[in-house]
Amino acid sequence: MASERFAISSSALATFTVLHLIVYAIMQIPAGLLVDRFGPKRVLVASVLLMGVGQVLFALGTSYPLALFSRVTVGVGDSLTWVALLRTIAVHFTARNYALVVAMSNALGALGGVIATVPLALALGYAGWTTTFLLLGLGTLGYSVVVGLVMRPGRLDEDSTEPQGERVDATSVFRQFPQVWRIPGTRLAFWVHFSTGMLPGMLGLLWGYSYLVESLGLSPATASMVIGLFVFTGVVGGPIIGASMRLRPESGMWWVLAYLALSITGMLLLTLWPDGTPPAMLACVAFLVFASGGPITAVAFALIRDYNPMRQMGTAIGLANVGGHLATASSTLLIGVLLDLSRSMSVQHAYQVGLAGAFAMLLLGSVRTVVWWRRARAVHFEAQERGEAVPMRLRPRRWDVRGDRRRALVPVRLEGDPDHWSMILVGPGVPGDEEWDSPNRVRERTPR
Repeated sequence: MASERFAISSSALATFTVLHLIVYAIMQIPAGLLVDRFGPKRVLVASVLLMGVGQVLFALGTSYPLALFSRVTVGVGDSLTWVALLRTIAVHFTARNYALVVAMSNALGALGGVIATVPLALALGYAGWTTTFLLLGLGTLGYSVVVGLVMRPGRLDEDSTEPQGERVDATSVFRQFPQVWRIPGTRLAFWVHFSTGMLPGMLGLLWGYSYLVESLGLSPATASMVIGLFVFTGVVGGPIIGASMRLRPESGMWWVLAYLALSITGMLLLTLWPDGTPPAMLACVAFLVFASGGPITAVAFALIRDYNPMRQMGTAIGLANVGGHLATASSTLLIGVLLDLSRSMSVQHAYQVGLAGAFAMLLLGSVRTVVWWRRARAVHFEAQERGEAVPMRLRPRRWDVRGDRRRALVPVRLEGDPDHWSMILVGPGVPGDEEWDSPNRVRERTPR
């Protein structure tokens, strides 16, 4: 219907989805900065307004350029929503419940996307293009009023940027970007999201279906059911992982490591299978494993919640969230390039070459995840040894980094005052731990 309305080809139609993803990925860090600057409530209201305006333009527009502009508008609004929502969850729920609520939110979003397709298709058939999207846009605009009236600051928002609190200076927000990136927990969250979000995004959006149909010879209906595993796993797996992390907060990284080990094994089997056509059941099991990466991305946001003070959490969430989208876009493009370069091969072997590129990116992300996990644990143990309050108590392992201590900014909660944060610089060459308190007081601690 869209191709007829705008008189465009299938490739031009696909641009709508690609453009939305590009805008979403580019806007993650700006979205985080906006949340830290203006607060999650204002950003959420703005995001709903933008999506409503975009849908109205999509309903009324008849030209392809206007349709593209409307999708950009919707993409910008969509990009603001998730960061602001995660920041809102952080100030309404304790750190122990954070991963569970994030996982439930992610699952509800996936379920809503599936449920909405049926009434949307029926409305397009009975009411037509303009009426359907116009009502959708007006309803979204009306919902922005509900968000503005109902949403309240959280009880845990010690560094509130809402109007009743002290406003955060724009310059200080931009200055905190490199500071957030230097925190080992933030780096770890970036690589966790990079590694766990790549395969679900790349296979679920584009290459999974074509691989199953063109390389394995599955019917389109069967391939669609296999791709549906990505949604099913997100809905079912998210609450399970979230509940596990609520009971044992340290279990999050073990979920990540187990997923990476199984995904590397699955990618190896698909890539190295002798004739390029592994058994359909093996491919389905591998896709089920790959799909579990979607709900496991919640671990990245739990790490952000644990290792960043509230006033810079939006920026940290945006940084982590861009990891998975960067990996998805890069791997999707890489597979396409490798397939083009392998045209002289059979379809099966060409897809094996393409999957080898995705495997290389998965291996890169896995190695960096392990590296930053060990570094983050080393900094965590240093804080434990100093007697500072840490998000959880960890037990040292033989493979932990001991003595190889890098300079890093470490946020910690002060004993006796859980709403008060300190930023401590630790590492070689630091004569004393320089400490910044959340009320912006500066003092030097004596060398140890």
